[in-house]
Amino acid sequence: MSQPSVVLATASYDHTIRFWEAKSGRCYRTIQYPESQVNRLEITPDKCGLAAAGNPHIRLFDVNSNSPQPVMSYDSHTNNVMAVGFQCDGNWMYSGSEDGTVKIWDLRAPGCQREYESRAAVNTVVLHPNQTELISGDQNGNIRVWDLRANSCSCELVPEVDTAVRSLTVMWDGSLIVAANNRGTCYVWRLLQGTQTMTNFEPLHKLQAHDGYILKCLLSPELCEPNRYLATASSDHTVKIWNVDGFALEKTLTGHQRWVWDCVFSVDGAFLITASSDSTARLWSMSNGEEIKVYKGHQKATVCCALHDGNEPSS
Repeated sequence: MSQPSVVLATASYDHTIRFWEAKSGRCYRTIQYPESQVNRLEITPDKCGLAAAGNPHIRLFDVNSNSPQPVMSYDSHTNNVMAVGFQCDGNWMYSGSEDGTVKIWDLRAPGCQREYESRAAVNTVVLHPNQTELISGDQNGNIRVWDLRANSCSCELVPEVDTAVRSLTVMWDGSLIVAANNRGTCYVWRLLQGTQTMTNFEPLHKLQAHDGYILKCLLSPELCEPNRYLATASSDHTVKIWNVDGFALEKTLTGHQRWVWDCVFSVDGAFLITASSDSTARLWSMSNGEEIKVYKGHQKATVCCALHDGNEPSS
């Protein structure tokens, strides 16, 4: 198979992962994933691999082959893996699980290299753009910064006691972080580099974005500049787009019939892909908020999506 310029994948409670042609909406590959549901998908920076976070494994599939078998399996979590992502050069992967741990995996070696104990089910993990700090959010409402150089937790905060942090997102330049919770609230902080380059949180804004759960929040990418947006996907069937300058509501994306679990921006921020319990994924125009394409094929809830339409890192 030749390398596709756009890699778009979704996973569903129907125990399949599907790859789609973004423009035509055609599904060109289906991977059966019988052993568990897939909670999260992430594409490697070089566009060659797709990580599927399940229960309790992470499987890495080859994007450019038709093989149904994973090329690698990462196996030391003991419960649902809820978060997975890659360091910018693709040398290592990070994960967070309902087993209460955050782990780091060297992709060139077997096994887990590091483990951090969050003491509550981890729902979300993001990598700071400085590539030296992981930030996790858990079911008890804790946000923790894990300093990879000091190998310890450098910062801890609880925006709302006993309210699960569902999703975290960091601005591409490291200037902002947003945490979304089960009460439809987004907390926004400025990230300040303090002494010893330790990240400090300065409260900036509290946004009551939805009446239902926020299942995913996501800040727009660098190539979207000078526009800066926050997308919030919710159990209320909508995705809302907020202007980060003042957090005014720009538009509401309506069309999904059930919960919207996941969303991902195109590399230039001009489009958004969403995944929903209505079994579809959808492509939206950010300029007018219109639905452009519906990806139909899954038989049950589509709970995660991944998109890589940018350039690979220069070697």
